[in-house]
Amino acid sequence: MELIITEKDNAARRIADILSDGGASTERSGGVDVYGWGGRRCIGLSGHVVGVDFPPEYSDWRDVEPAELADAPVTKTPTQESIVNVLKRLAGEADSVIIATDYDREGELIGKEAYELVREANEDAPVSRVRFSSITENEVKSAFADPDDLDFDLAAAGEARQIVDLIWGAALTRFLSLSARQVGDDFISVGRVQSPTLKLIVDKEREIEAFDPEDYWELFTDLEKDETTFEAQYFYLDDEDNEAERVWDEDDAESAFDVLREAATAVVESVRRRTRTDDPPAPFNTTQFIRAASSLGYAAGRAMSIAEDLYTAGYITYPRTDNTVYPDDLDPADLLDALSAQRDFAESVERLEALDELEATRGDEETTDHPPIHPTPDLPAKSDLSEDEWEVYELVVRRFFATLAEPAKWEHLRVVASADGEKLKANGRRLVEEGYHAVYPYFGTDENYVPDVTEGEKLAIADARIEAKQTQPPRRYGQSRLIETMEEMGIGTKSTRHNTIEKLYDRGYVENDPPRPTRLAMAVVEAAEEYADLVVSEKMTAELEADMTAIAEGEKNLDAVTEESREILDRVFEALDESREEIGEHLRESLKADKRLGPCPKCGSDLLVRRSRQGSYFVGCDGYPDCRFTLPLPSTGEPVVLDAECEEHGLNEVKMLAGRNTFVHGCPLCAAEEAAETEDRVIGPCPDCGTEHGGELAIRKLQSGSRLVGCTRYPDCEYSLPLPRRGEIEVTDTYCDEHDLPELVVHDEGDDEPWELGCPICNYEEYRARQGLDGIEGIGPKTKEKLADAGIEDLADLAEADAEGIAESVEGVSAERVRDWQAKAD
Repeated sequence: MELIITEKDNAARRIADILSDGGASTERSGGVDVYGWGGRRCIGLSGHVVGVDFPPEYSDWRDVEPAELADAPVTKTPTQESIVNVLKRLAGEADSVIIATDYDREGELIGKEAYELVREANEDAPVSRVRFSSITENEVKSAFADPDDLDFDLAAAGEARQIVDLIWGAALTRFLSLSARQVGDDFISVGRVQSPTLKLIVDKEREIEAFDPEDYWELFTDLEKDETTFEAQYFYLDDEDNEAERVWDEDDAESAFDVLREAATAVVESVRRRTRTDDPPAPFNTTQFIRAASSLGYAAGRAMSIAEDLYTAGYITYPRTDNTVYPDDLDPADLLDALSAQRDFAESVERLEALDELEATRGDEETTDHPPIHPTPDLPAKSDLSEDEWEVYELVVRRFFATLAEPAKWEHLRVVASADGEKLKANGRRLVEEGYHAVYPYFGTDENYVPDVTEGEKLAIADARIEAKQTQPPRRYGQSRLIETMEEMGIGTKSTRHNTIEKLYDRGYVENDPPRPTRLAMAVVEAAEEYADLVVSEKMTAELEADMTAIAEGEKNLDAVTEESREILDRVFEALDESREEIGEHLRESLKADKRLGPCPKCGSDLLVRRSRQGSYFVGCDGYPDCRFTLPLPSTGEPVVLDAECEEHGLNEVKMLAGRNTFVHGCPLCAAEEAAETEDRVIGPCPDCGTEHGGELAIRKLQSGSRLVGCTRYPDCEYSLPLPRRGEIEVTDTYCDEHDLPELVVHDEGDDEPWELGCPICNYEEYRARQGLDGIEGIGPKTKEKLADAGIEDLADLAEADAEGIAESVEGVSAERVRDWQAKAD
């Protein structure tokens, strides 16, 4: 039997389908799908099924000094035991093994891990390696017809990254968390790539905070010719004879404005025409793909997740690549011919095929591992893809079209005029040849009309305006720009950069989009800069990336690189240990600052957002245990303290992050007082205890701001049904035949029509039905059952779930897949 091992289950399914010509069958073994046909079996891993970790004796944070981890041994243990067990069983029965994981550093390491598992079960079976850049019939069959060997040097480069990231991340994370007394789920995370990336974001925020705006003025006029009006801007020559539009002195601005306002005409002094060539873009590498997808509204992680799904389905080439030059064996004409079968692309293909020749653009980077990202000849039907998948797929297709298209041409017209000695200029532009814009409609093609004028011609001044403005602070990094900057500085790789940004969000270091650092993030960077600058420096990260390249090329070995990294970490801890108390105090104060709401009304100490041992959030006094004042918070979502402040109580408002159900809770003290002043409204008998104990259902407002229909015998009876947080609730005279409860209507100022909620029990049952997981692509009956066992029964559960935690508890489901489901649910 020949055993084929792929990186993921969906790749295994696709490859089995190709190699078997659609004849493969699926066998479920130990909770893992195995695809079989003839004498072949194919199994998909779940990425890394073996992980690096420290031995168990190093697991207790309080018994092991963080500095000890710098010299601790590293072991490998299965992280997906069910897959490992099935793989070993199949390997033991195999006569030969083919590894078909993704072709990059990470894929080669996953392949090496699979190789080692195979060797544990079977010492004799020959193991070969196949490599491909797209999972299409032609490329897969060609790869399997010409297998190669594993590249152990390339795998060792990936393993070095794994080990160094573990040692640095675990040691520094433990040190900072213990110093700040922040352990458990809210530990302070540090990482080799994560921390320099965070410093980039923090440094930008510092620039913004330090920015001191300056006042300036700009002046405009409307000029007329033949009843056509166009705008011209005032300018002057500065001390270096450069044109300047911003006037920095208000008196000078007003003086110029007085002249323009009084002038009746402007005399044309010069007219200049030129044609500019607008070259088509280079092929997509990973970074430029993320940038383009960002312009369509896709976060970096989401864009890559979609691209990986499209790759696995065989529709695009491998999306992790630095290459911007198509390979010589790519025939653009053949690929265009295949794409013409999709009617959405037929017109663009026809336009390109009409060109005299098809010559693709070339970027600056040419590598030999993977081609630039481009479509394959295997076309999906539009109905096969979700809206997001189709939008990203079309982006890739049209980028390919753009690289084959002709340049665009713009005609520019510059007019300079004088109005009683004050200079005016108008710049017009017109697209005279669409070129690549006809097939790639993602770049701006806005035109600015300026009429044809001649030198000496007089133009009427229809209007004059002066606008007071201020210089603006630098803009925060958008995710795509941040990834570009990381690439320029050698931080991370094309495969890890978008994941690094996701981790910063997950750990509470950044919020919003573009990412903005929290106070904790500022504190971590400040502490590292003062006591161990290397932690947040890109220098070590860039050097390690260079070392990994050297390992891959056989110039260095894994042990030497990891040992050098351990020695550097030892030196870092020498500096950190001397300042442990100062670092801890600094971090603790910053953690409070992120959670501080304002003064406690009982004792005057700070009120802070806290988390109970059960995981729920509440507002508690920093004076505890002397002061036990508390306020509840909603049970849905994660609280974020806003800048907005309650005028009555002087407390910051709170926002609850809950995916698509995110809402502003407001001032917690206002919510509590309003609940205390709101009387319960009884609407009928409790279905749980009404008959036996006389319990009644009443509309109640809780101190947390939530509203519900609950039993008046609470806490003896906990029966309750949720109600909307907003709007006035009207109890009607119409009763539900099934539950003998009145129907409810919600009147909300933001809605044109009232919401006929109906019977609260019927409504809740319908709501739970709508919140099912059946509508999420990729969640079948078996997966749904597994998720239910893990406590994920509806979309609300899914939105609030921790992706990593679910991946650990649900067999065959990766954290990446959970995040993809969460994005679809949102």
